[in-house]
Amino acid sequence: MNPDEYEQLPTTSVTTNMTAGAIAGVMEHCVMYPLDSVKTRMQSLTHMHAHDTIVSTMRDMVRTEGLGRPFRGVMAVVAGAGPAHALYFGAYEYSKEAIARVSDRNQINYMVSAALATLVHDAISNPADVVKQRLQMYNSPYRSVLHCARVVYQTEGLRAFYRSYSTQLVMNIPYSAIQFPTYEFFQKLLNKDNKYNPPVHMVAGGAAGAAASALTTPLDVCKTLLNTQEDGAGKTRGLLEAAKKIYRTAGPLGFFKGLQARVLYQMPATAICWSTYEFFKYILTGPATRVSRGGSADIVASADLVKEEKKLSDLRYVLPVSAASAEASASSLIVRTGPSSSAGGSSTSGERDCGRRELPAMSGAGIYGAMSFNTMHSNTDHTQHQLRRPTN
Repeated sequence: MNPDEYEQLPTTSVTTNMTAGAIAGVMEHCVMYPLDSVKTRMQSLTHMHAHDTIVSTMRDMVRTEGLGRPFRGVMAVVAGAGPAHALYFGAYEYSKEAIARVSDRNQINYMVSAALATLVHDAISNPADVVKQRLQMYNSPYRSVLHCARVVYQTEGLRAFYRSYSTQLVMNIPYSAIQFPTYEFFQKLLNKDNKYNPPVHMVAGGAAGAAASALTTPLDVCKTLLNTQEDGAGKTRGLLEAAKKIYRTAGPLGFFKGLQARVLYQMPATAICWSTYEFFKYILTGPATRVSRGGSADIVASADLVKEEKKLSDLRYVLPVSAASAEASASSLIVRTGPSSSAGGSSTSGERDCGRRELPAMSGAGIYGAMSFNTMHSNTDHTQHQLRRPTN
């Protein structure tokens, strides 16, 4: 995994991911539950009408069954979505980080991680979906979530809660394989700073939910029939049988009943889910962890700053040499280049200055003027410039 991707910044704990995922799952399903009820009604085989719309279905539901009817069965979602989404996001994040250690192919990583997360999620959410959808149907005979669960178990056995499990996997694995890479794609495209950005999380989540839900609607229609068993308990036993009944009843278009409701449900629901998940992951991570784990760019910048300061400490000022100072120090050291012309030790014309210069006395203004022309030299450069005797 590339270190600049948001989902790796910061690397959070499994507990944090599961807690954030549980809250996100409950929020997603509860806020959008009425539209989910409309979608289930529109997919019902016994009430399929050519001109059903979201508005007309909602209006008929409220008019004939009461204002609270769209929320019937919501407690099944609360009971199932929390643990299901906790394991969903926890498994996704854990497997994504584990696969990233052995593979740098991001899109394949996202798909495999999403598939593994779906296996765990659907094992918990499938019984809740059975209860929820039976309570959402027309003229549902069940009084409550517990009454529905008890009656289904007594009449159809435990298998009834997992009759659509294989179908749900067939639907949700490609759903997740589309949703997660789409979300990661928009994250990378719109969140280049790799920071917590609620508008980007909502846009990316909405786009991911819309794309995934639209492409998997036919499988969702089959799943609804397997969960509700409208034609009689136990009569529809698998995906192929459900597909045949839908085709005989409504034709090819029957597989796309409720498409608009499903997309309009999943788009904001997924946006709510991802933004809630990112928010609580951000909050639960804590500022100290965000600084220590997420601020890799800041750490690099700090290291560079230390290096620059160390480099500056190795620099020194050197005053320029003026003509006057060179002449003033001309007699400091004499090197004889030829024989002496007299016994008295007087120097010959071959004598030349080769001694160390001393800084001449300067006034304050002179020092200021000289300093203004200073250049920077490294302390490591100790080359001594000396005059050498010319070679013949």
